[in-house]
Amino acid sequence: MSLTGAVQNGLTLNYVQGKDNNISEVKLDFINDKSLSIEEKVNKLIDLMTLEEKIGQMTQAERDAVNVGDIKNYYLGSILSGGGSVPYPNEASNWVEMYNNFQKEAMNSRLRIPILYGIDAVHGHNSVKNATIFPHNIGIGATRDSKLVKKIAKITAVEVRATGLDLNFSPSVAVARDERWGRTYESFGETSELQELLTAAYIKGLQGEDTEMGGEYVIATAKHYLGDGGVELGTGQDGLLDRGDVSVSEEVLRGIHMQGYLKAIDAGVGCIMVSHSSWQGTKMHAQQYLITDVLKEELGFDGIVLSDWNSIHDIKLPSYYEQVVKSVNAGIDMFMEPYDWKRFISTLKEAVVSGDISGDRINDAVSRILTIKFKAGKFAEPFVDPKQVDFNVIGSSKHREAAREAVRKSLVLLKNKNGVLPISRSANIYVAGSNCDDIGSQCGGWTLSWQGSTGDITEGTTIKEGIKNAVKGRGKVVASLDNADIAIVVIGENPYAEWKGDDPDLSLSKADITTLNKVKQAGIPIVVVMVSGRPLIVSNYIDDWDAFIEAWLPGSEGQGVADVIFGDYNFTGRLPITWPKHVSQLPINYGDRQYDPLFEYGYGLVMDL
Repeated sequence: MSLTGAVQNGLTLNYVQGKDNNISEVKLDFINDKSLSIEEKVNKLIDLMTLEEKIGQMTQAERDAVNVGDIKNYYLGSILSGGGSVPYPNEASNWVEMYNNFQKEAMNSRLRIPILYGIDAVHGHNSVKNATIFPHNIGIGATRDSKLVKKIAKITAVEVRATGLDLNFSPSVAVARDERWGRTYESFGETSELQELLTAAYIKGLQGEDTEMGGEYVIATAKHYLGDGGVELGTGQDGLLDRGDVSVSEEVLRGIHMQGYLKAIDAGVGCIMVSHSSWQGTKMHAQQYLITDVLKEELGFDGIVLSDWNSIHDIKLPSYYEQVVKSVNAGIDMFMEPYDWKRFISTLKEAVVSGDISGDRINDAVSRILTIKFKAGKFAEPFVDPKQVDFNVIGSSKHREAAREAVRKSLVLLKNKNGVLPISRSANIYVAGSNCDDIGSQCGGWTLSWQGSTGDITEGTTIKEGIKNAVKGRGKVVASLDNADIAIVVIGENPYAEWKGDDPDLSLSKADITTLNKVKQAGIPIVVVMVSGRPLIVSNYIDDWDAFIEAWLPGSEGQGVADVIFGDYNFTGRLPITWPKHVSQLPINYGDRQYDPLFEYGYGLVMDL
């Protein structure tokens, strides 16, 4: 093995030749020296690092694109699981084993810098079979309950840590301004007040009240910076919305879309992920003003700025080299280049050697990454001891009860003609509709896979099962309308995620319309429950319904719906988003000069119990 060195732009460039990356024996005792501050430890470590080691720390690779030896040989700083990327079988113990194997490679590298492992645990630890699945954020926004949000986030952190992982790509701080957007359900709602109310609680639940980030807590990620919920129809993927452009002024951008990030920074969030979208025609991953000048310098964010999945490839420049240079100089610190990570490493090295990226920019990025790793206790405890892990916390009855509470509090009562609700437990009830008995549809996208799927995909209680449980021994669920006193029709959407959920029409499905018409002919009271990630257009049908409930995407604990419709609890949820009369009104938001919706933002009825 031989080592040569050079100095370029104030940065020491070391080139390792040979297979052994243990360049020399280095003393790392300072890492555990309690008399030194984290800043001092980080500076000492950076002084020891080669260019290759620094670039490796800036690189995040997909787990199934990493081979044995890659973490050690390329000094990778982070691994992630994209949606549906899981060990087999998908059990907590296998996650821990996988995590520890990745970590062993990192700890066998020259400087023994641990990795971070990232996951989208956006409504519970939703990549793991039989984990607790909470309502998606749009339902959480309907609760307006910051204490509940903190509880949900804490449970999510506990279940994530039970699989070893330490970096959560959550919460979304998007302000959804057009419900045709396929990521509407990731948002707490259409106003900045909801992000201001709930963001800090979510982050403290994930990271700990004192920003511990380690132990039973994880590193949180506020996303997607900035303005992703303001994308406009016709500017996005496939000519729709997602990943599109936000054309508002900087004043509006700050006033509506920035406020949640202010709360996130105040709460000590460890990571902020940049949006796929653009602002005024320039991709966010190329926005040096918003990332460096505003986020880092003006707002004082000192954590990791992370790119989104392959997103630097969408910067409108002729070459990958220019995209790397532009995004690094814009201020991004860690790059989610899941399958292209080796090209990223070689390209970034070339750019530094060529002088297109300064040593100071590289050192800033690496300093932020190492600082978060120290804060999260990764140097002190890089591994997870499977003998000390309580795998039973995943999907535990206690956690499911909290999810059931979240379902109850998220439900919004929009119509209750003649007090048809609550329903008597002694009634004969006909239950139908596309989403009445489908746990996958209840959970929505980002559940065991990126897009989610219908069917019996994970442990939980469907809405129909919950109704059966509630009336057992008194009334019953009947198979024929002829024998029914009342009908509950559960309609809504099939699972989707991101641009695949962009929908310019927001129409009810043909199957649901057919079911509604069939039930209407029976002449009995109709209670409609909608399972969806956003409002759908119901103006042509709602006059036929005696009661209408929006249940959002409630997750695994459908019993929470029965708890309310039978009167054990009252409705407390209020709309976090305006419900339009027809799609031509969109986008429509609270505060618009012309505002004539079917149901206003904040609307929600209660029952007379």
